[in-house]
Amino acid sequence: MIQIKRIYEPPSEDDGYRVLVDRIWPRGVSKDAAKLDDWMKKVTPSPDLRIWFGHDPERWEEFKFRYVAELQGATQMACINELKERGSNGTVTLLYAAKDICHNHAIILLDVLLCEEN
Repeated sequence: MIQIKRIYEPPSEDDGYRVLVDRIWPRGVSKDAAKLDDWMKKVTPSPDLRIWFGHDPERWEEFKFRYVAELQGATQMACINELKERGSNGTVTLLYAAKDICHNHAIILLDVLLCEEN
């Protein structure tokens, strides 16, 4: 099972393998409090794409298209395959810091991970 959660929510036993999927460390969260098992910067949007998007909901559809294209790279696919493998053997929680719970890259990454065609 693979799920997403804001890193500002308290860690839970149900989280399983906790992976931060943000390129930048979240403000106000200590490394001890985060209780991370991994930090996968390689599956995050590129800095240029992240800046272009700027969490603007009007750019959401184009952001999704561009981000999915970035995830097709060899390095990104290796990380995706690793996350899928871990998810098939237990719970994986993708942690993100964005305030907008409806328009963030973790939602897209989750969709990619759950899609059987990858």
